[in-house]
Amino acid sequence: MSAGWESAERAAQSCLAANEWICGEYLRSRSEELTDATLQHVWITVASVLIGLAVAFPLALLARARPRFAGPVLGLTTLLYTIPSLAMFSLLLPFFGLSAALVVTGLVLYSLTILVRNILAGLEAVPAEAREAARGMGYGPARMLWEVELPLALPALMAGIRIATVSTVALTTVGALVGKGGLGNLIDDGVQTTFKAQVLTASVLCVLLAAAADLLLLGAQRLLTPWTRIRAAEAKT
Repeated sequence: MSAGWESAERAAQSCLAANEWICGEYLRSRSEELTDATLQHVWITVASVLIGLAVAFPLALLARARPRFAGPVLGLTTLLYTIPSLAMFSLLLPFFGLSAALVVTGLVLYSLTILVRNILAGLEAVPAEAREAARGMGYGPARMLWEVELPLALPALMAGIRIATVSTVALTTVGALVGKGGLGNLIDDGVQTTFKAQVLTASVLCVLLAAAADLLLLGAQRLLTPWTRIRAAEAKT
């Protein structure tokens, strides 16, 4: 029994020495490092998407209320998305230094083009008769926005949040350029040192994070928009 255990232990350690792609010993010996990197990745992603949503919402409302601003707003957010990450971080570096705020700000700017467009699309898709009915019931602009338009725009809005979140999970790894990339730090270190198990494990965790976030948001969307399921069921019948 003891000999068998020692043999298994040596085999596990040998996968590290052999620098294999799949290595259980790496997971056991670096579990704390993997947890810390994953938590950093999650909070940077969540903060970036929430701040991005807080910035995108008033921009979308401005573009809808003042159509002459729609072109410049959409053009600017699209332009920001085309800036390479290295150039973006270099431009922000004088303002934020080598900090997590630098990465979060860059990710917020990248998320705007997706969020602004989806918020606008959702609001524009609200049926005119729904607005007319709300006006007939005495709803003012603010009340109509929060109680009528936004609930009906939720499917498009949630779709934008899902896309922005998955995109941000991927882009967070670029924060490794300044040492604030969550799992990206491990991927970068693993590539630099050709540590195969670390590269594969961190990459798989990134994929799992993106998939889990998308599923959670999809579940939230279904809970918040029950009428879409009713319409789908009616369409089938």
